[in-house]
Amino acid sequence: MDLFAPVILASQSPRRIELLKKLVTDFEVIPSAVEETLRDDLSPEENAMALAEEKARSVESRHPGRLVIGADTVVALGGEIIGKPKDAEDARRILRRLSGRVHKVITGVAVVFGRSFPAAETSTVRFHPLSEKQIADYVATGEPLDKAGAYAIQGIGEALVASHEGSYSNIVGLPIDTLRALLGRAGEHAPQSGPQQGSAYPNEKNNP
Repeated sequence: MDLFAPVILASQSPRRIELLKKLVTDFEVIPSAVEETLRDDLSPEENAMALAEEKARSVESRHPGRLVIGADTVVALGGEIIGKPKDAEDARRILRRLSGRVHKVITGVAVVFGRSFPAAETSTVRFHPLSEKQIADYVATGEPLDKAGAYAIQGIGEALVASHEGSYSNIVGLPIDTLRALLGRAGEHAPQSGPQQGSAYPNEKNNP
């Protein structure tokens, strides 16, 4: 997909970089410095969208006139957000909680090009029942330590997953079909005379 403005991905995640290459032929990676702080008054979906938009807005403020893509992925178990593990022991604790259960993987994505176009997509993942040895061996690989929910479905963590429903790319960290739609909307409403301020979050009342 060739776009109308130089594109920035506000993330240095290797997974998101590889996924975005499926849509955009040329883009720049400028990670956001936004701290991923969750709000108790927002749902998991709203938190993911809010953080995605905040990341994109942060980068766009330093690069006006550029189209910026922000994303944030959270894992939710029974409505409770499970973030990235603090350390190996925390990763083991998270994996024990997910063992044998179904959880949601929610990725918020926001395209900012003057205006903001946010969305969230949800997929579900069911884990196999995990033994303490399986958990310890997986954590020892180091893979879970920087991942929401303490696993990577596209990596060694695939062995933990019994089944999943919904977008696979969403579980990895960037919902391709949703992002394609948002890029199309941003193109239809591209600013005519430089970027405009304002936010469409938490709803899209300013977006036709």
